[in-house]
Amino acid sequence: MFQMFCRGILSSAVHSRKVSRGHLSWRLQSTCEAFPAGLADADTIFALSSGHGRCGVAVVRVSGPASATALKCMAGLKRNLPPPRTALLRSITDPKGKEVLDRGLVLWFPGPHSFTGEDSVELHIHGGTAVVTAVLQALGSMSGMRPAEAGEFTRRAFQAGKLDLTEVEGLADLIHAETEAQRRQALRQMSGELGQLYQNWSHRLKQCLAHVEAFIDFSEDELIEDGILSQVDTSVYSLLTEMDQHLKDQRKGERLRSGVQVVIAGATNAGKSSLLNTLCQRPAAIVSPVAGTTRDVVETALDIGGFPVLLSDTAGLRNSPDAIEREGVRRARERLDQADLTLVVVDCVELPRDPRQAAAHLKEHLNSVLPTREQRQADRCLVVLNKTDLLPEGERQQLDREVRQVSGLPPVCLISCHTTEGLQLFLTQLQSNLKTLCGNPQSDAPTLTQARHTASPPQYFCIGK
Repeated sequence: MFQMFCRGILSSAVHSRKVSRGHLSWRLQSTCEAFPAGLADADTIFALSSGHGRCGVAVVRVSGPASATALKCMAGLKRNLPPPRTALLRSITDPKGKEVLDRGLVLWFPGPHSFTGEDSVELHIHGGTAVVTAVLQALGSMSGMRPAEAGEFTRRAFQAGKLDLTEVEGLADLIHAETEAQRRQALRQMSGELGQLYQNWSHRLKQCLAHVEAFIDFSEDELIEDGILSQVDTSVYSLLTEMDQHLKDQRKGERLRSGVQVVIAGATNAGKSSLLNTLCQRPAAIVSPVAGTTRDVVETALDIGGFPVLLSDTAGLRNSPDAIEREGVRRARERLDQADLTLVVVDCVELPRDPRQAAAHLKEHLNSVLPTREQRQADRCLVVLNKTDLLPEGERQQLDREVRQVSGLPPVCLISCHTTEGLQLFLTQLQSNLKTLCGNPQSDAPTLTQARHTASPPQYFCIGK
C-alpha cells in the first residue's frame, strides 16, 4: 500500500534531492500517521449484541456517557456502581413504571477500559423475544439514549484507538466465519498480526524519510555520516520487495475469506450433477440419462476440510442447435473463466480401451475444456474419471497406473458416484488443492483478505506528482 509513496521518495528525494523539508513532513503526516483518536458521538447507544431469536441468554450492550445512569436505573442501584468487570445478579426494572422486566446479570465497564473506550454496560438477560423487547424499549425511553446503528460499537472502538482498521475487518470476518480455516485467519487478523506488519513498514519508512530530511538540511555542514543515502536507497528497495511479495499472494486470503470458486465441467452425461450431489450429500441437481439435462449453473456452498467452497455444476460442453442449451454452455464457459479450481469430469467408459490412448485422449479433452495453460495447472485443475464401476477390475487398475505416469496431466482421480468407490482419495486430493489455493491460515505469513487492500493509493500520496 506504500508502493507509489516509496518510489516517490526514491525518485524525488534520494536521486534528485529537490524535496523541501516541509513538503516531506506533510507527506509523512498524511500517509503514515494513524487515524486520530477520539469519540465524535456524545449519545449513549444500546443494542442487542447477541444473536436474534429465542435463546437461553441474550446480551444487551450500552455504551456512552449515560451508561452509569442507565445501569443504576435498570438494576435498581441507588448509590455505588458494582465493581468493574464483575457480574452482579439483579432484577432488571423499567425506570419509569418500576416494573420488573427480568432477572439477570449486570456488568459495568468504566472507560477507557472497555471495548469502545467509553463507559459501557452489559445486561445478560433471558433470551425470550418479549424479554429482549421490553428491555430495549425501557432503555429507549431514557433521556439521551438511542438504538445503535449497525457496527456503531465497533466504529467507536476504532475511533478510540482500541482497534485499528485491519483488526476491525478481522472482527467482522470472525463473526461471519463459517469454516475452521476462516476462523483461524480472522482470529489472526483480529489479534493484530496484519496491522503489526503494516506498522513495521510505516516505522521503517519514517526512518528513511528522517534520514532524507536530515541529509537535505545538514549535508553541507558535514554532520551527516557518509553513505546515508545509499542506506536509505537499500532500505526502501528492501521494503518495496517485501510489499511486492505481500501483494503477490495469489489471492489466498481473499479466497479463504469469500470462498474458493470450484466449477464442475465436462461433456454431457459425464456425471457432473452426480458428483455435485455426492459432495453435497443431497439431490441438489437433477440427474437424468438424457444428455443436456443441466442447462443453468447450479451453486451450493460447502465446507470441505475446513475450507469454504462455492461449488458450481455447469451445462455439458457441446455444440447444440438448442438456443437454451447454447446459453447454458456460454454460462458454463463464463464460469470456467472465473474458477479458482476446475473439476473436469470424464466418463471413463467413453475412453479408448488402450490405456495409453486413453491418456492421450485425456490431454486433448482437457485442452478443449480448459483452453489456457494456467487453468490446466496442477493446483487449478483436477481430472475426475467417473463411472469406474462400469469397468472391469483389471482394466480399471491398468488405467489408473497409466494416467499417473503421463506427464503434463493434472492430478487424476478415479471414482464412482454410484458406489462412492475412490471418493475418499478424491476428497483428500481436493483438500490438498484447496490448501494450496488458500494457504495455511495458522502458520503462513499474514495475507490480504480484501480486494481493496491491493488497490493503488490516491495520486497525492506520490511525492513525484
